[in-house]
Amino acid sequence: MCSPRIMTHVYGTIEKRGAPMSRRSLFGAVGAAALAAAAAQATASAAPTGASIVDLTHVLTPGFPVWPGAQQFVMRPVVRIGDAPTPLGSVGIGDPSVFYKNELRYDEHTGTHVDAPAHASVNGLTVDQIPPHDLVVPLVVVDISVRARADNDTLLTRQDLLDWESDHGPLPDRCMVAMNSGWDSRAARPATFTNQDVTGVQHTPGFDPDAVEFLVRERDIVALGSDTLSVDAGRSTTYGAHLAALGAGKYAVEALANLSQVPPSGATVMVGAPTHAGGSGGPCRTLAWF
Repeated sequence: MCSPRIMTHVYGTIEKRGAPMSRRSLFGAVGAAALAAAAAQATASAAPTGASIVDLTHVLTPGFPVWPGAQQFVMRPVVRIGDAPTPLGSVGIGDPSVFYKNELRYDEHTGTHVDAPAHASVNGLTVDQIPPHDLVVPLVVVDISVRARADNDTLLTRQDLLDWESDHGPLPDRCMVAMNSGWDSRAARPATFTNQDVTGVQHTPGFDPDAVEFLVRERDIVALGSDTLSVDAGRSTTYGAHLAALGAGKYAVEALANLSQVPPSGATVMVGAPTHAGGSGGPCRTLAWF
């Protein structure tokens, strides 16, 4: 059955002609309209022509840094191509097996991952409830990497945001604001990524809670992004950035990679959030283009 949009186009064509149409002409108009609509839809969903696409996702391995005390990522082979048949339903078809499959075990907040509002808000949206239109949004990158090299405990402040606006104009509506501290370069060295001192306190950059309050109250954001394991500084014990953002219905993406390859403004980010019902978050493939 034709969509209302297609039929509206057809009826408009008939009215413009001002004369009765034959059955053959009517079907021809419907077909042409359907083809035009399909072509328009294909164009809209295609990757931007000539755009630079940057993968903001770390490759997840058993050695990837996790929050101290959290379960490490584990991938256990279930069956490999060429294995002897096993009682695994369709996977066991063939002798030898023609499929490859693994069992994955991990904490939800592992690798490059989403924090859904429910992660820090009792009545917040779970990860499967994040609206799709909030997962493809303008990306703002605020670079504090020079400061972070000198001071591992540095914070992204309200003044950093105002300075960004002074250079690039107002923050775009419904954007993700991501902190680039250069921390992603440490991911291959877990001890330097978590950067714990002898007492176990982490020394990593994060958002100043006051800056987050500014973003959720005075600007129009949908998410925060961080290249560390947390949008809060590692030494935080109150988690003010989490509470301010997630408590306001925003989500976060943590442990982002390659933010230095994205311009401060003008990029779009797409977050491939997981959809397990009731989840507080989960690993996600995150891409940016500009």
